[in-house]
Amino acid sequence: MTDIKNLSIDGQRLWDSLMEMAKIGATEKGGCCRLALTDLDKQGRNLFVRWCEEAGCTIKVDKMGNIFARRAGRDDSKPPVITGSHLDTQPTGGRFDGVFGVLAGLEVVRSLNDLGIETEHPVEVAVWTNEEGSRFAPAMVASGVYAGVFDLEYGLSRADSDGKTMGEELERIGYAGSEEVGGREIHAYFEAHIEQGPILEAEDKPIGVVTDAQGQRWYELTLTGMESHAGPTPMDRRRDALVGAARVVELVNKTGLDNAPYACATVGMLEVHPNSRNVIPGRVFLTIDFRHPDAEVLAGMDKAMRAGLDKIAADIGLEVELEQIWYSPPVHFDDGCIAAVRQAAENNGYALRDMVSGAGHDACYIAKAGPTSMIFVPCIDGISHNEVEDAKPEWITAGGQVLLQAMVEKAGYGA
Repeated sequence: MTDIKNLSIDGQRLWDSLMEMAKIGATEKGGCCRLALTDLDKQGRNLFVRWCEEAGCTIKVDKMGNIFARRAGRDDSKPPVITGSHLDTQPTGGRFDGVFGVLAGLEVVRSLNDLGIETEHPVEVAVWTNEEGSRFAPAMVASGVYAGVFDLEYGLSRADSDGKTMGEELERIGYAGSEEVGGREIHAYFEAHIEQGPILEAEDKPIGVVTDAQGQRWYELTLTGMESHAGPTPMDRRRDALVGAARVVELVNKTGLDNAPYACATVGMLEVHPNSRNVIPGRVFLTIDFRHPDAEVLAGMDKAMRAGLDKIAADIGLEVELEQIWYSPPVHFDDGCIAAVRQAAENNGYALRDMVSGAGHDACYIAKAGPTSMIFVPCIDGISHNEVEDAKPEWITAGGQVLLQAMVEKAGYGA
């Protein structure tokens, strides 16, 4: 039997595949724009499917458009070991976010073929639909349906800004599959991803062993005051919604700092009405994003924000409409899968560190459906969701190498 420590991927082939996929939706600044269920997303899916079929995989597509490329196991009745991520991008996305995890999975399949390895369990590579949520909200909706967090009707009815639904667009691009969504046993799931932060590069460590993912609370807030002329209205008579919004931004930021080092707190959108230079703003809409790996701390951040918001509104005389539109609880990944990732990194002599994911990933939902963990690799300057997002080939190779050995450890193998 081949020693698992001697199993290797072809790092150059993985890199070349990433660069070939990056041509689909390529942007002038070197990034990618493949919004979910657009014609460009279809092209990316088609290329992935062709590559998988050439590698001997069978393809199935479920009703949410999730793609599963299956390499049969010695006992194909056993539950699969799955890996994957997403092919859709942000409007100004990069060449690695999501797609690295998909094509690293394809490279695992290709390498198993090269090595003549037959795994006991089948191995599958998944493409999850609409992970980014940039066209259809919320993010990760298709993996959420797979894990039973959302029902199928909810997923298919998500609409973009033009009113086109996911169900309609899946039909249009030919990826409205017939397979039921979820409801099957998963032996193990691994997701390889760029870190999307600066820690691994700063510490010169090519592998992050992801033990947990932060919980998230998303809010939409509308502050309503009184529009009035900017000249004749005395300062002490104003009900300025934008002044209230400015104080909320500071409150949100302080809430994050007060719960360091793991908390993140962000106001990402502001819409001011009527948005005229000589009118006191009468209404402001804004979004709030809280994140922390401890559910109790996250609940405390919610409480602090609400108390501070009440004071801000009372001081200025504003009306408040606050809605929490999404809650994703903190996730602790499976200890057995974490151990497999750690062992694979150690097998190859890679420097590593345990990490908490600050971003949401499909793995956070799949963890509800089966044993799951993630593998992080560095990205240059920690930049992601940006056309200049970049990574070094040796980092990509390291992630693929760890993924191969972790998956084979869980899938079982023989020469």
